Amino acid sequence: MRTGSLLTSIPSELHEESVSTLVDRGGARIERIVSRGHASPPDFWYDQDGAEWVMVVQGRARVEFADHGVVELGPGDWLDIAAHERHRVAWTQPGIDTIWLAVHNEDGA
Repeated sequence: MRTGSLLTSIPSELHEESVSTLVDRGGARIERIVSRGHASPPDFWYDQDGAEWVMVVQGRARVEFADHGVVELGPGDWLDIAAHERHRVAWTQPGIDTIWLAVHNEDGA
């Protein structure tokens, strides 16, 4: 058995987003992502082979979709992103930690 907290062990300096894999088994990967004012580079789009479910635990963020506009997320808000749905992190709240919980389904479902 393993335990942990999404809210602890956050680096004091974040030059880029911090991504920690919490669980990786059976085609599913669960990550904690910490952003502090980070965003995807201009004109960059994620186009992933697998589906991704994300929730903002703390902070605020905006996720932009190539075909669906922008979704704003706050604490407790979640988003289900289908495989190959082009998206990017448009904005995260500067000066505070935006903590994401991300579940990747590698089989695309």
